Amino acid sequence: MSGILFEDIFNVKDMDPEGKKFDRVSRLHCESESFKMDLILDINSWLYPLELGDKFRLVLATTLHEDGTAASMEYNAAEIEGSRADSFEYVMFGKVYRIEGDDSQTESSNRLSAYVSFGGLLMRLQGDANNLHGFEIDQHMFLLMKKLAF
Repeated sequence: MSGILFEDIFNVKDMDPEGKKFDRVSRLHCESESFKMDLILDINSWLYPLELGDKFRLVLATTLHEDGTAASMEYNAAEIEGSRADSFEYVMFGKVYRIEGDDSQTESSNRLSAYVSFGGLLMRLQGDANNLHGFEIDQHMFLLMKKLAF
């Protein structure tokens, strides 16, 4: 699929471990099934409630268009209708603001962390650098989520 930077299934391992800072926001600590990536993600828990043990599909993409056509940087309802977003329950638009390597890198450990801000809701995706090769500073992206029944 064109425009997809990362996709995996995540398990919610912990919620708000430092305590709840805002009424409508939860900080999720998750682990991916396929790539063993660590995810810390702020979500609007009032709009999209998740609980410990929930599983969800996460897609990070540069565009909502299935054919990879570049996304407009301005909101356009017609652009969203009939797009990749139709298959998901929760969508955010944000920007990569930091990418950093693991200070304890060894030759066998090549880990990166990508930080994205979705209008103040933050995400850190950390793991094997090969899974984050398409991420660039100041890159805009969409986060798409859908809970999985199990």
